[in-house]
Amino acid sequence: MTTPSTATIADHLAARAEDDAPALLIDDRSWTWREFVHECAVRAAVLRELRRPGPWHVGVLMDNEPEYLFLIGGAALAGATIVGINPTRRGAEFIADVARTDCQLVIVGAGHRDLVPDLGVDHLLAEGDEYTAAVAEHRPAALTDFTAYRGVNHLLLLLFTSGSTGAPKAVICSSRRLAAIGELNVRGLDHDDVAYNAMPLFHGNALMSAWAPILVYGGTFALRARFSASGFLPDVQRFGATFFNYVGRSLSYILAQPERPEEGQTQLRLGFGTEASATDRTEFTRRYRCQIIESYGSSEGVCVILRDDSTPPGALGIPRPEMGLDIVDDDGTPCPPAQFDDSGQMTNAAEAIGEIVARDGAARFEGYYNNPDATADKIRDGDYWSGDLAYRDADGVFWFAGRTSDWIRVDSENFATAPLERIIMRFNGVRSVAAYPVADPRTGDRVMAAIETDADGFDADEFADFLAAQPDLGTKWMPTLLRLTEALPHTATRKVDKPALRRTAWFGDDPVYEFVGGRYRLLTDDRVRELAVEFADHDRGHLLPPVPAI
Repeated sequence: MTTPSTATIADHLAARAEDDAPALLIDDRSWTWREFVHECAVRAAVLRELRRPGPWHVGVLMDNEPEYLFLIGGAALAGATIVGINPTRRGAEFIADVARTDCQLVIVGAGHRDLVPDLGVDHLLAEGDEYTAAVAEHRPAALTDFTAYRGVNHLLLLLFTSGSTGAPKAVICSSRRLAAIGELNVRGLDHDDVAYNAMPLFHGNALMSAWAPILVYGGTFALRARFSASGFLPDVQRFGATFFNYVGRSLSYILAQPERPEEGQTQLRLGFGTEASATDRTEFTRRYRCQIIESYGSSEGVCVILRDDSTPPGALGIPRPEMGLDIVDDDGTPCPPAQFDDSGQMTNAAEAIGEIVARDGAARFEGYYNNPDATADKIRDGDYWSGDLAYRDADGVFWFAGRTSDWIRVDSENFATAPLERIIMRFNGVRSVAAYPVADPRTGDRVMAAIETDADGFDADEFADFLAAQPDLGTKWMPTLLRLTEALPHTATRKVDKPALRRTAWFGDDPVYEFVGGRYRLLTDDRVRELAVEFADHDRGHLLPPVPAI
């Protein structure tokens, strides 16, 4: 591991300007580093021409296309900011993402033209006449035209994450920070590596775990427009990939493909990601003969825990001392280690479970753009409060225990519950609703909603059709589990008691439905037992409620 310098992404692009080794592969197209850097210089000239008064923020709404990376490189050279717009959001929330980040313009790829009417700002189609003409006009641009941001830091990226109130938070990532992440290179990539990425470029996972170190060390970045489980093996074979990054269920989708002898004959040596189950990691290593390394972290980049061979299944791991991570109660006092009885149940949960905090972590947090309140909420006396709950065992191993904020995480996408609740309230007969996360048997969360309604008059098929027809329902928002109740539980202050609903999960006397094959089906006792087995198979049995009751 190297010590980060004060270099920026512009410096690292300049270092690759005369490198004729392969830089980028996608489909049957390729670019050397020399060609890649020139494309970035061309985009820098285009961005400079398109600049308008105000923050120089350019939204990018497209799949994983070479143009996306050329624009990031161009922004690094010219001093612009790229806003990675998440196309899985819809309606008012999608519009707010663009507005709150002060986008002057959005460049839209062919796969997302249907979202153009919701942008609310000017746009250019990446394959349209105006944009392609601008690119052609600036073909003579040279790297020497853009030297101002070598060694000079600026706001390079805004990467979205979801907050607890439904308002999105755009995490600031400066050019120097992205460069430092590449230089640290915790995965040990070098110029002989081919990093395969099918994760969306609007997420930090793709840029921070793969592209940044590949740029710094001169390797090759192989790109796929959208993730495909069936396309994974052919891609890594074709590109000669040695490394790949993933998030969430990606491994389980790949493993759902029929096993083939060729899986163990690729050049893959390492996979890196988050939130895959222990069972999936083990099975992937068996089939592909490739080491899988997991980490705990977030787009803010302040709290990071890397698993190693000694990490128990299902655990986050032991933080490195230099990260300064602790688990504390509400007033910042360190929580004691968890204690367990002979059956494995925690006996001191109220004392042992607390929030993960990075001591003196404020210096590593660049903040949220245009959201000072959310930024301030993360910082107390120089410490960074993650919003994630955990406990530590007697050996100092951290175990994830939930989230302090009212959000849900599905397939590594965070979203707040309020917009989903507002949609469900439109359905006839719904008196009140609470949406909340419950554990998924493999990884992350499932969406569950409790509806206060007359269960006898509820039509599950009609409700499924209603949700499918809502244009502002995010692609990850569909409730997997649905509880019908005559009265939602409330706290003493008459707020819906979501913690009680989460603790009960799908147990209790109320009818509960599961979304399967596009329909809601009543959850049977046999299915409940099957779910318990699935949790156990993936070393997540500790996430099931110990006493099912409201």
